Amino acid sequence: MKLTSWLRFAATVAAVWLALAAPQASSAQTQPIPLLAYYYIWFDPGSWDRAKSDLPLLGRYSSSDAEVMRQHVRWARDVGIEGFIVSWKSTDILNTRLDTLVDIAADEGFHLAIIYQGLDFERNPLPPEQVAADLESFLRQYGSHPVFQLFGKPLLIWSGTWEFSPEEVALVASRLPGEFLLLASERRVDEYEGLAQWVDGNAYYWSSVDPVGTPGYEGKLAEMGEAVHRSGGLWIAPAAPGFDARLIGGSRVIDRNDGDTLRRQMAAALASAPDAVGLISWNEFSENSHVEPSRNFGTRYLEVLAELEGGQVPEIPGFDSDEPAETVGSLDPARLAPFLFLGSLMVGSLAILVWRRVRRSSEEKRRDQGTGIGDQESGAGDRGSGAGRPT
Repeated sequence: MKLTSWLRFAATVAAVWLALAAPQASSAQTQPIPLLAYYYIWFDPGSWDRAKSDLPLLGRYSSSDAEVMRQHVRWARDVGIEGFIVSWKSTDILNTRLDTLVDIAADEGFHLAIIYQGLDFERNPLPPEQVAADLESFLRQYGSHPVFQLFGKPLLIWSGTWEFSPEEVALVASRLPGEFLLLASERRVDEYEGLAQWVDGNAYYWSSVDPVGTPGYEGKLAEMGEAVHRSGGLWIAPAAPGFDARLIGGSRVIDRNDGDTLRRQMAAALASAPDAVGLISWNEFSENSHVEPSRNFGTRYLEVLAELEGGQVPEIPGFDSDEPAETVGSLDPARLAPFLFLGSLMVGSLAILVWRRVRRSSEEKRRDQGTGIGDQESGAGDRGSGAGRPT
């Protein structure tokens, strides 16, 4: 091995070791690197009946619910997440949801970026003309909006660039108006370098990596970071708490190890000298890479993030983090409705009144629920290579 390779390897190992050896230290104090979480707005109430082994503490929500979005933003901000990377493509319902999220982010002083879903349901590339038209539309509407100015200009990650030729990427990039940052989503240095002249960097969506059992994992991130910076680009390194996509056809499982997997992946991401860390994910429940408070894990992964980022763990009424979490398999659906309404009930109310109010509210909610985009949820499957496959 060449001397320079040895030095790079030693530096990577040392950085990872130091990060793991001092988990109580705030990375927000020692590493002024933004933490951005991938965020999905695909959910309707019926989505939670498909391929889910965990459920949010907020219940079977719709991504059209503005109060759910606001709660997500506040919880994320509390623990040290600086913004969401929103999974998006141009449809009527997703455009409406994005509008709502933009307004909420502006109210809450929170940043947003976009990961554009460039592949269809079958993982085939969309026509380059459609990609260009969608991104043009986004930039016309939001190109100067403050919530998208974390890096001084809007950040657009193009998910699925590995399925497009350099000529197609060049075509799309040349059609986009104004100033923006267009990032590829490549997984190999040579593939990124083939696109480097047409993009402004790279965001690697690697959700299924085993930080212990994957040979050369840290080095691969470091090499990608070096290649991106060598071309003058922006590098967003991935970090995930775990992975399990078996219910959507995958086979790979990465155990969370009570937060140790997330700590290791955050350390490796930071060791690659990123311009931002892309946390995979806030609410990708089909791949079980979520950190959103849930029935199985409670607030555990917000606790880990707060520890790493110097933030605060939010208090969630009606949930005791010291109690063991329940699995979806043992969860009685009737217990979800009380969670949604307990906060509004008087503590001293009689048990029979509480039961009647929750039952009545639950029945009304079921009558009022409609359907939206149905099966369009996010997920990269077992590949762990890109966000946004509808399931």
